[in-house]
Amino acid sequence: MGSMLSETVSFSQDPILYLKLAFTATFFAGLFQSSLGILRLGFVIDFLSKATLVGFMAGAAIIVSLQQLKGLLGIVHFTNKMQITPVLISVFKQRDEWSWQNLLLGFSFLLFLLTTRHISLKKPKLFWVSAAAPLTSVILSTIFVFILRNKTHKIAIIGELPKGLNPPSSNMLYFNGPYLALAIKTGLVTGILSLTEGIAVGRTFAALKNYQVDGNKEMMAIGLMNIAGSCSSCYVTTGSFSRSAVNYNAGAQTAVSNIIMASAVLVTLLFLMPLFYYTPNVVLAAIIITAVVGLIDYQGAYKLWKVDKLDFLACLCSFFGVWFISVPLGLGIAVAISVFKILLHVSRPNTLVLGNIPGTPIFHSLNQYREALRIPSFVILAVESPIYFANSTYLQERILRWVREEEERVKANNESTLKCIILDMTAVTAIDTSGIDTLYELRKVLDKRSLQLVLANPVGNVMEKLHQSNILDSFGLKGVYLSVGEAVADISSSWKAQP
Repeated sequence: MGSMLSETVSFSQDPILYLKLAFTATFFAGLFQSSLGILRLGFVIDFLSKATLVGFMAGAAIIVSLQQLKGLLGIVHFTNKMQITPVLISVFKQRDEWSWQNLLLGFSFLLFLLTTRHISLKKPKLFWVSAAAPLTSVILSTIFVFILRNKTHKIAIIGELPKGLNPPSSNMLYFNGPYLALAIKTGLVTGILSLTEGIAVGRTFAALKNYQVDGNKEMMAIGLMNIAGSCSSCYVTTGSFSRSAVNYNAGAQTAVSNIIMASAVLVTLLFLMPLFYYTPNVVLAAIIITAVVGLIDYQGAYKLWKVDKLDFLACLCSFFGVWFISVPLGLGIAVAISVFKILLHVSRPNTLVLGNIPGTPIFHSLNQYREALRIPSFVILAVESPIYFANSTYLQERILRWVREEEERVKANNESTLKCIILDMTAVTAIDTSGIDTLYELRKVLDKRSLQLVLANPVGNVMEKLHQSNILDSFGLKGVYLSVGEAVADISSSWKAQP
């Protein structure tokens, strides 16, 4: 949210407008989230694939970390842009503003925070070490700066913080003006991100404790929370993974733990705010960097590379989209890649040539099982997707290409003439009218070449549509079988019976 708003509005120059846009973006984020839940559109979040999220979150984490160089180095004049190039240019252009006191203090606490995080990751029972580290850092750094306050003028501090509860902010919601589009756009992007993270956190702990999470109810809860937050001086938020992990590891079973946490925050707001006067900004920057470092899942990216190169490409595109373009466009690239991948799989489904496992009625891919054998005079093909208008033409061309390649192979090896093509439809879960027409056209084309087309094991709804379309009449009595093995046995015996 900060990155998107800061590209257009500067908090230092116009803090009131900045706050108005932040609260308004939070309102629209909540409105969007709750609307998805009410309309039961939770499936929309699933368009953000794991691969694109890995790249997007890593890119966003690095961008946020680079922004903290302002605090770590003590730079006063820093760019408002978020892309990596202008940030690095600003850092090295303002070398004369670098402060060795900030560097020493910042990197000392950054090392401390990263070390405690590493300890907690290696030994989960010591989760409290990393959980307590940020507060410990704030206390120690505040005491250090207070004691040496006459010698640390170059270390920027927070200064005076107002005590008391958040004031109502419903009067600051910005529904009319030139920046309304920015507030809506920021709300949608941050709403999608917080919703994705919140539901992911919920599903993670639901799996650990063996219970179910209703995505639509989660959306409504998070959305209503953000709508209420926008009216009480809060920016967009979601279910926190780190705090949920602390609760889980501490053995919390109910929402009473949240009540205790809220009470602690309330006491801090009412009575403890003056204690943060000498807290250095550099420590806050170190805490932020430590928090976002956890979003960089390099092991997940390596796994994507090993398992699926297309997923890894999607990860890279969303990563560099955030790095070099912008956070919202990076998210847009991530969604576009996810949708493109779906369309690619639908429009270019996998087709396999099957062979028989000797001594069994089982047929598997010739490429996957070396012991699988071809059946003379047959070519057995499997389609591993629904047959729709989007892929029907491709499937027809691909099947005819398989037939041509098999005929060339048979001719080159002087084997038995190809007579029958069996289409295994076990994995074809659905078919539309275009798919039915494709099967009809394919049968006619092969019939002209004196080749028989046979369908094996069309599933329930597919069989029902084939029956309703009357296409089965053109296939005849020996055109549809319950299994590939049955089709091979019956057709082979019929050939033997012929004089």
